[in-house]
Amino acid sequence: MTNILSSLDVSASALTASRTQMTVTAENLANAQTTRTADGGPYQRKSVVLQSADAAPRFGNVLAGAMDRGGMAPAGVEVSGIVAHEAPPRLVFDPGHPDANDDGYVAMPAVDSVTEMVDLIAASRAYEANVTAMQSAKQMFTRTLDLLR
Repeated sequence: MTNILSSLDVSASALTASRTQMTVTAENLANAQTTRTADGGPYQRKSVVLQSADAAPRFGNVLAGAMDRGGMAPAGVEVSGIVAHEAPPRLVFDPGHPDANDDGYVAMPAVDSVTEMVDLIAASRAYEANVTAMQSAKQMFTRTLDLLR
């Protein structure tokens, strides 16, 4: 039974990771023009760091893998952290802006809208692919149960 449900576990973990990536990307897009944060400077772009959920083997996974196929059962992916990039801000000449320096330049976040949209599309497609994988697994389970009747 572990092998049957492991495909659902892997897809479910990928759905969670993709949702987190979309949330962080949406935050980046929403703050692309934020010149002043609680820390005092412009917004810093963030990104999600993913890792294999196998990085910290659990006893149940190791045991199931050893019993079923001589190795560790797949555990999927997990978010290991969200990191802020330390890229220097873009300087934009806007002397009328309240955050402009003495020379009239405003420090804008180093967020590229095109890059963020590409990241958003990639995370969205990954989400869709994992939904499709879960639906396919569900159909296979249903057909298998129908055969056993």
